[in-house]
This record gives sequence, structure tokens and C-alpha cells, in this order.
Amino acid sequence: MRKTAVIYNSQTGFTKKYAKWISEAAGADCFELEAAKKYNFDAYDAILFGGWACAGRISKISWFKSNMDRWSGKILVVFCTGGSPAGSPEIKAFIANNFSEAERERVSVFYCPGGFDYDKMSAGSKLMMKLFQKMLGAKKEKTEADVEMLKMISHSYDLSDKRYIEPILKLLHDAI
Repeated sequence: MRKTAVIYNSQTGFTKKYAKWISEAAGADCFELEAAKKYNFDAYDAILFGGWACAGRISKISWFKSNMDRWSGKILVVFCTGGSPAGSPEIKAFIANNFSEAERERVSVFYCPGGFDYDKMSAGSKLMMKLFQKMLGAKKEKTEADVEMLKMISHSYDLSDKRYIEPILKLLHDAI
């Protein structure tokens, strides 16, 4: 039986929700990042890290990447949550910007749509979103994508769905 760890960093709860779903479905141990920083994962065969999209980066991904060499020979997976729908064309570029080509050969990366929960956002994140809304709203020639994005980010919403963990679970199953 493969021993699997799911580690996550969540601001508003979407990444935590996916981490819990994955750990329950895979029979994995689940750790919040701050607790995981004090833990030794040598006994694990698969290590999954979940973070949320923030300004083009995966939150706290540097911690995961700094441990990749130590976890050589293990199954490495990153899942990222964000406010964009699963089919958004910018997701592929987003993932490419977070990992070098060599890193992408060692880690499988998945995007899981989350959403926005303004009630749980930090003050800094709320301010950043308000500025983004203002900038997007002031844009003279908005594309269809701009209009849709402006509509989406004007309020809290939840796109999360268990079906988005299926490819992650399949990868873990097939790697047996």
C-alpha cells in the first residue's frame, strides 16, 4: 500500500476543501503547510502539494520546490486552486510560469477551479481584487473574457467540484 501525504496552503478554504477530498479518496494523510514544515516525509511514497493562485504564482510553491530534490524517487503532484473556470486558456501558461521544464518532468501539476470568498480573504487580497476590478472596469475596449472576468470577480462564488480530483486520483492509482 502506497503511503501518500497531501500538504496544503489555503487562504479562503478552496484548497483545503480539495486537499480533504483528495486525502479521503486516496486514504492519504493530510497536513496544513505550517504543520508540514516540521514533518519528515521520508516514509511517504507520494507527496501532493496544494496551493492557490495569486498574482500569477502558486502560493507557497517555493517551499514545495525547495524539497523536490530531497523527495527524489517519490511521486510528486501539485494541485492549484483559483477563480478561473477549468477550461480557461490562461491556465496552461500559468502552470508553465510556475515550473521550469525540468521541474515539470518531475512533478505532475493539476488545476482545480475554486472561487472567491470575499468574507474569508485577507485585507490585502481584498484590496488587490478591488484594484483589479477597478482596472478591468476602466479598460476602454474590453474583450468578452474581460467582461466575463469582471462579472465573476464582483462577488463571491464557488466552482469547486469533486470531479476535478479524478485525474489526480487516477495518476496515484496508475503509479502503483
